[in-house]
Amino acid sequence: MRFDFVTLFPELIAPYFEASILARAKTRGLIETAFYNPRDYTDNKHLKVDHTQAGGGAGQVMFAQPLDFLLSQLRREAPGLHIIFPLPAAKRFVQSDAKRLAKKERIVFVSGRYEGIDERVIERHADEVFSIGDYVLTGGELPSLVMCDAISRNIPGVLGNEDSLLEESFETDLLEAPTFTKPENYKGSLIIKEYLKGNHAKIHALKRKLALKKTQYFRPDLYQKANIKDLEEKK
Repeated sequence: MRFDFVTLFPELIAPYFEASILARAKTRGLIETAFYNPRDYTDNKHLKVDHTQAGGGAGQVMFAQPLDFLLSQLRREAPGLHIIFPLPAAKRFVQSDAKRLAKKERIVFVSGRYEGIDERVIERHADEVFSIGDYVLTGGELPSLVMCDAISRNIPGVLGNEDSLLEESFETDLLEAPTFTKPENYKGSLIIKEYLKGNHAKIHALKRKLALKKTQYFRPDLYQKANIKDLEEKK
């Protein structure tokens, strides 16, 4: 899969792909990246990409021309690409989105800055818009990276052991159960004994109970959804 990043600050994103899992994925040809700076596509001599808000308001807005020109060009080169705008005023990005988008061939993330992007560019070019949480960041680079990471690990071959995807948080409607490793006793705190007995059926059942408890405490919304699902399956 190819990930294109439209950003004024490619140096904020590029280093993330130079280490660990995503670096290995690039080396193996499972993912590739490209970067486009809107300043390279502006039609004014000062390479400006921002202007005052129509109707007044604090802060500058990225104006339409550079982004429209660039995204139109990318669309002509690859009609099947999928353009995503990270925005605070958008639906929440969730695990099911990451799994679905991992089947795309090419995704373009458009990172806004200042007070945002001229809405006409979003309306003209966005295939999807996403928020990663109910807060506002200084730019779209971090949300683009978050989504790219989540999508990448669902591409076959990116993770060393793909079984690790099966019991993670949000693969069902539950958070992941607690995990442990050696030593059995660390500063007086012990691993749950059932984990050490090798009875995988009992361990699985225990992890389900612990996942329910964890979800009930941290995410009661998901806990309620899981209970409704259980009741429907028992009908």
